[in-house]
Amino acid sequence: MTAPPHGRSAAILAIILSVFALSLGDALIKGTGLSLPLWQMYILRSAMALPMLWVLARRQGPLWPAAPRWVALRSALLVVMWLSYYLALPQMPLSLAAAAYYTGPLFILGLAAAQARRWPTLRAWAAITGGFLGVLLILRPDADALQPATLLPLLAAGLYACAMMLTAARCREESPLVLALALNIGFIVAGLALGLLSRADGGVLRGPWQPLDARLIGTIAALAVIILIGSVGAAFAYQSGPPVTVAVFDYSYLLFSLLWGRLFFGERPGPVALLGIGLIFAAGLLALPRRR
Repeated sequence: MTAPPHGRSAAILAIILSVFALSLGDALIKGTGLSLPLWQMYILRSAMALPMLWVLARRQGPLWPAAPRWVALRSALLVVMWLSYYLALPQMPLSLAAAAYYTGPLFILGLAAAQARRWPTLRAWAAITGGFLGVLLILRPDADALQPATLLPLLAAGLYACAMMLTAARCREESPLVLALALNIGFIVAGLALGLLSRADGGVLRGPWQPLDARLIGTIAALAVIILIGSVGAAFAYQSGPPVTVAVFDYSYLLFSLLWGRLFFGERPGPVALLGIGLIFAAGLLALPRRR
């Protein structure tokens, strides 16, 4: 069934707005990650976003998920995914972390082939190979430069792929708003658990609770709005338009990450890194299913 033109246009606009907001939020987290521990940010951001999500989900229908165990597992995967990605941001350029993270579709290709118990197609192998070469060009692993932190976006991409496969297999009938509500509850639970382990030398992950000033409160409020726009906007986009078309515009995140990295942090990826980003972008497009 073909989506109407106005539905396709609205979906494209929604996904661009969503990735614009999420990439800006990641830039804000990168900028404040060294002054505010992630567990504290998890709690405060989701506590601000939950009331609006609850109101929207309440208007749509029942709040309790049809498959609570699978929804909880999905939320846990995504919480750890974002944690891995956020931990990488202070230690590498935003655009390079984003490019490594957007290898997610390649992981999905591999997982889908394993689930179907068949070898990937030639097109899928080309996408996987191109994405792998792109990652090598970005990370340039050698004995001196390779750090564990550079692998965190790849871990995030693998967790994202697992979460999306689980969504398709076990959470297809769930309301996107209920999924977003469960995810933010998961953020708060994870934040409280990490907070119990906090200590003075805990660093970005388990540092002590930091006093809030007007700037940090404003930043957290902005992050709450951003996570609301990003989660609901992406859900609306994939419900309203052809998934292949929406996924293509989802990759505009890479362009926005280049923009924010340049404006906020003065990052200028070299030609080799840009070539790697281009290869990952092309591999991601190649990994998408063909339009009927």
